[in-house]
Amino acid sequence: MDQATPLIEARAVSKAFFGNPVLKGVGIALRPGRVHALLGENGAGKSTLINLLSGALQPDDGEILIDGKPVARLTPASARAAGIAVVQQELSLAAELSIAENIGLGAAPRRFGMIDYGALSRRAAEICGLVGITEPLDLPVGELSLGRRQMVEIAKALFRQPRILILDEPTSSLSAHEVAILSGLVRTLAARGIAILYISHRLNEVQSLCSHVTVLKDGVVTADQSLAEVDAEGLVRLMVGRDPGEVFPPRGTPSGGEELIDIEGFSAGMVHDVSLRARAGEIVGIGGLVGQGQEDFMLGLYGAIDASARRAMIGGRPGPFAHVRAANAAGLAYVPADRKKEGLVLPHSIASNLLLPSLGTLMKHGMRDRAAEAGLVARLAERLTIKGDTSRAVQALSGGNQQKVALAKWLPLVPRVLLLNDPTRGVDVGTKREIYHMLRSFADEGKLILLISSDTPELVHLCDRVVVFREGAVAAELPREAISEEAIVGAAMGLGAKDRAA
Repeated sequence: MDQATPLIEARAVSKAFFGNPVLKGVGIALRPGRVHALLGENGAGKSTLINLLSGALQPDDGEILIDGKPVARLTPASARAAGIAVVQQELSLAAELSIAENIGLGAAPRRFGMIDYGALSRRAAEICGLVGITEPLDLPVGELSLGRRQMVEIAKALFRQPRILILDEPTSSLSAHEVAILSGLVRTLAARGIAILYISHRLNEVQSLCSHVTVLKDGVVTADQSLAEVDAEGLVRLMVGRDPGEVFPPRGTPSGGEELIDIEGFSAGMVHDVSLRARAGEIVGIGGLVGQGQEDFMLGLYGAIDASARRAMIGGRPGPFAHVRAANAAGLAYVPADRKKEGLVLPHSIASNLLLPSLGTLMKHGMRDRAAEAGLVARLAERLTIKGDTSRAVQALSGGNQQKVALAKWLPLVPRVLLLNDPTRGVDVGTKREIYHMLRSFADEGKLILLISSDTPELVHLCDRVVVFREGAVAAELPREAISEEAIVGAAMGLGAKDRAA
């Protein structure tokens, strides 16, 4: 099957923006029935290559072939006509439209020139069954969680019955159950002869689903080979040029710092009766399946949703907080999971985003102190290695650098407690390493870090303790010596220690 004519191929394609080369002589061939991984750090050129293969961009040099024949100019319309569908990491759904309307967006069946809603509903229901969408089809997409919206985006691509399916970080916001459904679906589609390009920073998924890999580094192909020829550590070396053992920083001895969280009987949203103590200098992981109350817990601590408790001291002050301003005043900062929607103002500059929480502290004689602002931006950019012109729109940055801006903007307020919601979602291995080392340095400086993560190895190798949520309550609290992937997943699935041992 691997010798079949590629359904789509890029040969020696190059692309530059404003004189800056992003792809340099890159080649890739997607063959029928093969799940082909595309790996590389953020900024390696993956998104640009996807845009070339889907007609959103044109190559400066090289050519695109479909079914072995060169295409003079591939456009989004001609790509769709050729059976190419893309599920982008950043969703392209209309929040006010229903699930069914989003799935059929731009391709809905028509009758007498009008949308045939009956046919649309029947076809959408069929696809929803494949991807595990059980919500009513007339529900507005804006009422869904991020993970459920991701499944709608996948259903939307399948509605067009593609021959070539490009999946960009498709599981970054999915629950374990949804990941299992998607994995089965990918295998089914490949068995039907569909060519699949799979982009993910989760190497366990890549090794489980894919048979071939192309690795990009700095716009150049560093590997194009069978996955049977390379292990996970070898893939990391190809992507980042360093040993994977360096990704996570060493954990120090617990400092026994000041107790910054002491709560008993804490409830918020779906969370009920949670008790937790945590000290300065710790990184406390918050694990569990998606939607089990982790986010409500963090938002309740931050004063973003109503909360109650029998006893609560947060950041050294009585809680729960009635609003976010009180949490900020107590030294809390929150970095949301959806950085583009909640963490950043995308059209504004990098500098503006970095300054946003601190503008009120940088006034001089009632006016903005531009010199102080420029100095602060320079220091933050240097500390978090945010390179380039900070007057650029923050949306021009890679996902990893956007996440660093979302984190860095809080540092001038000198927060004592950092509440981080999946801070490395959709971030490449190299930038993950930078963020991990930053978080450990923050802890070493005496901050307390609470970290929600859907990446189990992240919880295992980074955190000093892990608290696992299930159905709105704490299912397990694992000390450092008891943290393992098996223990975290077992607690999340409702298995006791005896069950896990068996």
